[in-house]
Amino acid sequence: MKLKQILALPCCRILVEGQPDREISKIFCCDLLSIAMSRAPADGVWVTVMGNRNTLAVASLTETACIVLAEGVTLDEDTLGKAEEEGIAILATDLPVFDMALKIYQEGFA
Repeated sequence: MKLKQILALPCCRILVEGQPDREISKIFCCDLLSIAMSRAPADGVWVTVMGNRNTLAVASLTETACIVLAEGVTLDEDTLGKAEEEGIAILATDLPVFDMALKIYQEGFA
């Protein structure tokens, strides 16, 4: 699955496009940054409600391809600018974490 398939999901708002042709390895759900730091897969899509600058730092460290902020969470403009610089896609949705992860799974992993 490519990132562009996730970017096209109608339930998401694109905040930062990232690298649309990047290959996606897995879906990862976690709201605890210390666990995400040690377990988030490289080239993965991380679905979370943690909408702060530290989320971006962990995504950068783990080489996450895309962060999907669930339940209406968003990031401030400075953090979005940093995500743009680092090529990390950021999406936002009003869906709960599980529902969003399931939609991504059904789109390209099922």
